[in-house]
Amino acid sequence: MTTSENGRKLIESFESCSLTAYLDQGGIPTLGWGHTLGVKMGDTCTQAQADAWLEEDLATAEGAVNRLIQADALDQNRFDALVSFTYNLGQGSLAESTVRKRLNLEPPDYSGAASSILWWNKANGETDPGLVRRRQAEQKLFLTPTENPAG
Repeated sequence: MTTSENGRKLIESFESCSLTAYLDQGGIPTLGWGHTLGVKMGDTCTQAQADAWLEEDLATAEGAVNRLIQADALDQNRFDALVSFTYNLGQGSLAESTVRKRLNLEPPDYSGAASSILWWNKANGETDPGLVRRRQAEQKLFLTPTENPAG
């Protein structure tokens, strides 16, 4: 699966785009749409580079969700919510999360997975209001059934 336009807009709404490196809530140098790989304070980029990194980072997050989540019944909204979660936290966090464990049960525990999304709201050991809002938005999307375009 790949991220829908709706999922991409969710990620962009929380990441925003900075063409100058800044320290994120966790103190990690960040540039573009939340890109961290190889970024140092003082770095800058163009909008085109920020957009290219967004595509690369989205592909990494999509690959992690596709690889780590065994649930066959992931609809588009669940997938998009998990990509946003992974884009923000990294594939290692998804791999170790209760979200993943609950989705990979047979049958998948979707309600439990949705509840577990909310647990990931801390930066430097403190509850972060921005992460609370993001996790709530991801949970809401995860719990919203994808509409069937055929009716």
